[in-house]
Amino acid sequence: MAHVNENYAKLPGTYLFATIAKKVTAYEQRHPERRIIRLGIGDVTRPLAPAIIDAMHKATAEMGSAATFRGYGPEQGYEFLRAAIIKGDYETRGVSLELDEVFIGDGAKTDVACIQDLFGADLKFAVADPVYPVYLDSNVITGHTGRYHAETGRYDNVVYLPCTPENGFKAQPPAEKVDIVYLCNPSNPTGTAMSYEELSAWVTYARENKVVLIYDSAYETYITESDIPHSIYEIDGANEVAIELRSYSKCAGFTGMRCSYIIVPRTCKAYTKAGEPVTLNFLWNRRQCTFFNGTPYIIQRAAEAYYSADGRAQCRADIDYYMENAHTIRNGLTEAGYTVYGAANSPYAWVQTPQGMKSGDFFNLLLERAAVVTTPGSGFGPHGEGYMRLTAFGSRADTTEAVERIKNLTF
Repeated sequence: MAHVNENYAKLPGTYLFATIAKKVTAYEQRHPERRIIRLGIGDVTRPLAPAIIDAMHKATAEMGSAATFRGYGPEQGYEFLRAAIIKGDYETRGVSLELDEVFIGDGAKTDVACIQDLFGADLKFAVADPVYPVYLDSNVITGHTGRYHAETGRYDNVVYLPCTPENGFKAQPPAEKVDIVYLCNPSNPTGTAMSYEELSAWVTYARENKVVLIYDSAYETYITESDIPHSIYEIDGANEVAIELRSYSKCAGFTGMRCSYIIVPRTCKAYTKAGEPVTLNFLWNRRQCTFFNGTPYIIQRAAEAYYSADGRAQCRADIDYYMENAHTIRNGLTEAGYTVYGAANSPYAWVQTPQGMKSGDFFNLLLERAAVVTTPGSGFGPHGEGYMRLTAFGSRADTTEAVERIKNLTF
């Protein structure tokens, strides 16, 4: 008989954002007269930049001619985009990369889940707590965790790195032995960011302990402070221990386009059980050639346009728009007496619930009484309890109104 992957049974019933969507739909059916404002899921709302649209039109026309038509592309991505990434995202920050260290994907969420294919079944990993759910859930599905304990919200065989006000919501290297660590900087969900000094400590730890860092820099374009690195490879020695993932979803508005990239340096290694070093770049290339047929040509041309002068300027204007929304949330709720973290180098505000209220209860209250959708912090892990994540990706008018609705609530 065919047996199922029983690791799925360890997961909570539904994915965090699917659960939120069901609650919002039920509310809409009960209250069709209410206008809901969504500050929950981190989905962009600004249209694609004109430079990107122009590039897509041109690429689409090319696909309509036999002379310029393209079928299957290279699994690693077209050279034109990989070269643009190196020049636009890394050389400008003093980082040198080779073309074969850059791999184009169809979304960082997929890359995050698939990267663990490179590591052994006995993998032990660490995650920040609170954490982007995909880091954890994908490892559950592949059997890298033990049993789930609903009463604590924790899995066995996972090292949780508490992120709290006391440590600035920044994960600290664990005392317990692990093989890989997932880091997101700036953080999703807390919106806080590690400095050069703090990230250097992680690189030193990884080099001393033969740990691989899975580094998600999806929100680096939102960094405003000069002491925050935009890439982990700005830290000396990081190319020996770190794999970096980056998405175009938030920097170029590609949530509906699906394009990302992953950097796997030739110098980054893991080890066989006998202690022999293995180059992860070779393994990832082999994996992609087996499982992946490449990101569509039209999408890659669109991503390339992000690096043009017009593309950069137009996308920068959208990022500035969202960051003004973030400041509106942070300043408005702070004035109302809430304790707010993040929203300085990130489009996310991490808001402490009032009067010790549970995250789920405050989510329900905001939905029922203010018709504002947020994300309960408890959905990101045990240390997210007592907090809410608010996103800045709405319109200016909606963001301002949502803040006013929350400010006008009485308890």
